[in-house]
Amino acid sequence: MDSHKKLLLANRAWVQDKLNVRADYFQRMAQDQTPEFLWIGCSDSRVPAEDITGTEPGELFVHRNIANLCLHTDFNMLSVVQYAVEVLEVKHVIVCGHYGCGGVKNAMTHKDLGGINRWLHEIKDVYHAHAAELESIPDLDRRTNRLVELNVVEQLNNLSHASTIQSAWKKRKSPILHGWVYDLATGYLNDLAELTHESRLDDIYRLDVD
Repeated sequence: MDSHKKLLLANRAWVQDKLNVRADYFQRMAQDQTPEFLWIGCSDSRVPAEDITGTEPGELFVHRNIANLCLHTDFNMLSVVQYAVEVLEVKHVIVCGHYGCGGVKNAMTHKDLGGINRWLHEIKDVYHAHAAELESIPDLDRRTNRLVELNVVEQLNNLSHASTIQSAWKKRKSPILHGWVYDLATGYLNDLAELTHESRLDDIYRLDVD
């Protein structure tokens, strides 16, 4: 059997499982979504947001890209954030990286990866900013994982500089921004950082939002 057909069969089994628990499961799901969380994670296939958080469809609004970057030039990400914050009024935004991230690993090399070079340049900038700390770590895996953590914190800071976030903080004192890292080897999520409407931003990043 072709592998893609297995996915269709698995879908039918999943539907039946849901209907066995609750006959109107999909009717209720189709009505509306009121997620409390926006998840910005890595595209890595080993980091399925709903599975590792034990959430059901409708609980997470999800955006994923290589190495969970929050770039002010990425209009896809910015549109997701705006919709989640202004329309859905999520209470929490989670930026989640993961140890052993391939994007981070490649950013630490001198490989020419074509178009993806520009995307990974952001991570190289994070490395450059923390080079002294990172290069004091002799073990390459540990150094990579530390860069994963530093990248999550940096992306969280990037997110706090967005006008959508600053405006929501002014109007309703939310959402709370969380920086997490997922450990592939253990399955656990590690809580690294948190920013709220009370967090101090460097003055240059503060916007005169309405």
